[in-house]
Amino acid sequence: MSGGDEPRSYYVGMDVGTGSVRAALVDQRGTLLAFADQPINQWEPQFNHHEQSSEDIWAACCIVSKKVVQGVNLHQIRGLGFDATCSLVVLDEQFRPLPVNHEGDSHRNIIMWLDHRAVSQVHRINETKHSVLQYVGGVMSVEMQAPKLLWLKENLRETCWDKAGHFFDLPDFLSWKATGVTARSLCSLVCKWTYSAEKGWDDSFWKMVGLEDLVTDNYSKIGNQVLPPGASLGSGLTPEAAKDLGLPPGIAVAASLIDAHAGGLGVIGADVKGHGLACEGQPVTSRLAVICGTSSCHMGIDHMVQGHAAFPELQAKATARRQSVYAYLNSHLDLIKKAQPVGFLTVDLHVWPDFHGNRSPLADLTLKGMVTGLKLSQDLDDLAILYLATVQAIAFGTRLIIEAMESAGHSISTLFLCGGLSKNPLFVQMHADITGSDVPTPHHHMEARHQGRASRGKWERIGPCSPPQPQSHLILVHWPPFIMISCFPPCPLHAIPLMNGGSSFLPDSPFPLPGHADTHR
Repeated sequence: MSGGDEPRSYYVGMDVGTGSVRAALVDQRGTLLAFADQPINQWEPQFNHHEQSSEDIWAACCIVSKKVVQGVNLHQIRGLGFDATCSLVVLDEQFRPLPVNHEGDSHRNIIMWLDHRAVSQVHRINETKHSVLQYVGGVMSVEMQAPKLLWLKENLRETCWDKAGHFFDLPDFLSWKATGVTARSLCSLVCKWTYSAEKGWDDSFWKMVGLEDLVTDNYSKIGNQVLPPGASLGSGLTPEAAKDLGLPPGIAVAASLIDAHAGGLGVIGADVKGHGLACEGQPVTSRLAVICGTSSCHMGIDHMVQGHAAFPELQAKATARRQSVYAYLNSHLDLIKKAQPVGFLTVDLHVWPDFHGNRSPLADLTLKGMVTGLKLSQDLDDLAILYLATVQAIAFGTRLIIEAMESAGHSISTLFLCGGLSKNPLFVQMHADITGSDVPTPHHHMEARHQGRASRGKWERIGPCSPPQPQSHLILVHWPPFIMISCFPPCPLHAIPLMNGGSSFLPDSPFPLPGHADTHR
């Protein structure tokens, strides 16, 4: 069958972020049909200790899954895919949660990706200069799993380490929970665990850093069956998980992806023909996916905005207008910039945004944040300008990454943004201005119509000389492209544009912004 006669198939995608779980329902053409989200809990029992609960996260997955399939013929649902943050889940031999905290609370059995408790351990690991470190940029981050495992062994030996039967990356925990299969995704193990796709685990590394216990039983605790992302797991969704999620048992479940990697795959192959982008007709390596979610942006911006004396006033005014605080700040900046481009407002105010250390390109967890150019005034204008300076600082961080990549031989011409802040027009425009790159950003809107209607995206060229040029495209945001490749045969790279949605295209600013050059220096 073809065209309108093609029977409809549905696919469910789960995206587990830092603060919430999101689910999407798409059809076989990648059309987004339904979306739901559910907040998840976080605990910070002490400074730099950040924890979550695998039971809480699974419960949130069940809530959003049931929401997005309401009114759908369950017999037409074909597959399920997960992506999640690189958080460490600890279970005993019977797959029960174990505490990762001094309080002995086994409900809190996840060390979150942003947890920095293992500073001493990562320093000792890096001092070994073991050859596996070349796979993670030469220096291991405190946010990777080896230092966290060593911290558990040295600090929670009796209550956690000696009882542990399974250490999962959160994406792999979710695929196990859905299928009962303990196989790990190559994506997680290579990125966060020092696994080599060519050589596998390196026994000498684990023995050198004091984690020789993990080599026992052929790495059964951290994964001795490794599958490529998208590979079908076992016999599919188990009856128990199917009941929890409100889905049919036996549907295909894919080996998982890290959330940022899923987002990169979702936008990097966007079809941008006809918009005069520098990357048109160029290799895909001329494109850079910028995943601007919690890990890269939100924490720093929230920290600066919520800590300001004028934040209560901002909250009240934004609530009165039924806006988010950031939408209100964007409109307030438009009011106070007068005839000048908004970038001129921060000529004398500069932010160094590494409040939680720097991952890339400096890989320095000891770095701290800094603001220079503060005045005694603390009104709403000052808060708006500080917010703008923080957004610009994050864009300068992106520029530093691009420059490091270019010095290593890459040639980047176009940025593709996704994640929560890709919906913020100021954030997107500052990236275009400061990096000098074209920035097409995928977006979507849900139409409040009857179940089954497709939501459509648009391409718009936003610029001083370019009127809107609408054109309908199918939509996929963040996770759905991964769903598609997980439930169908592997797709060639040229097929990825079929799984991308519309966007707004923002060229870099036509105005010279003098503060940008000074800030970059």
